[in-house]
Amino acid sequence: MNRNNNGVYALIIVAALAVVSVAAWFAIKPEPTLIQGEVVSTSVKVSSKLPGRIDSLFVREGESVTKGSPLFVLSTPEVNAKLQQAEAVRQAARAQDSKAKFGARSEEVQAVYNLWQKAEAGYELADKSYARIEKLYKNGVVTAQKFDEASANRQAMEATRQAAKAQYEMALKGARIEDKNAAAALLNQADAVVAEVSSMQSDARQYAPFDAEVATIIAEEGELIGAGYPVITLVNLNDSHVSFNVKEDLLPKIKVGKMVKGYVPALDEEITLSVSAIAVQAEYATWSATRTKGEFDIRTFEVKMTPQKQRSDLRPGMSVVVNWDTIE
Repeated sequence: MNRNNNGVYALIIVAALAVVSVAAWFAIKPEPTLIQGEVVSTSVKVSSKLPGRIDSLFVREGESVTKGSPLFVLSTPEVNAKLQQAEAVRQAARAQDSKAKFGARSEEVQAVYNLWQKAEAGYELADKSYARIEKLYKNGVVTAQKFDEASANRQAMEATRQAAKAQYEMALKGARIEDKNAAAALLNQADAVVAEVSSMQSDARQYAPFDAEVATIIAEEGELIGAGYPVITLVNLNDSHVSFNVKEDLLPKIKVGKMVKGYVPALDEEITLSVSAIAVQAEYATWSATRTKGEFDIRTFEVKMTPQKQRSDLRPGMSVVVNWDTIE
């Protein structure tokens, strides 16, 4: 009987020692170094350079859009009016440029040519008359007065012929090079104005810059917005990373390109991350006592890690936990 009691007591003592040992082990077991990060996705606030009233919205919050999909369009009657004005100015400049480039019309050129031919005929008649009068004058048949008159008439017709020829040549050549350059410059200026206003008009319609999900719609249809006012926020779920704030004494374990395992509580799944960037400058300091003489602040750096495989169910704001002790 005593032997049985002794055996029971021995078992109780052994069990008690085991419990105490386990409790002591858990008491002195070091806590794992868990670093919690947050998923961050690329987001864009879509706005227009123009002020105006939202005429139509083509998307809703939570909707997925593809690159190039229409998002919204503004009503901008002022810009449309300016475009009409710019088009009218360009048409006038184009007409001036055409006139300077191609010169007078064919009917005008023909009329100037006819005047030149008439002057040529008048000069030939004056030249022949001068030749006859000159012979008669030398023979003493006509007076010096008649000879002077024939000579003056011949000179006048020569000047008329030269002037008519110059007018014809000018009509053929068109405007001077300076006039042509000035007309071309005015046309270029008008083209630039039309292009500028057309660009403004096209900016009234906005499209998705990439495949994304509509996160928020800030303004509604019929609302008047200013230039640059954000209307829609898009989030690219296929361009995400995880941001961690890591103390500087933990940085020696990682470098850019290092592969790390992270646990996502929202997905109850472990994913593989790659260290893509380590901040070159500390974000802030946290106080930590050290074993060395004195105490100092330990700086904290932002570390970005990119999922090895992008996935749309990894949404912004989700937590990702990394056990730093498992990093080799």
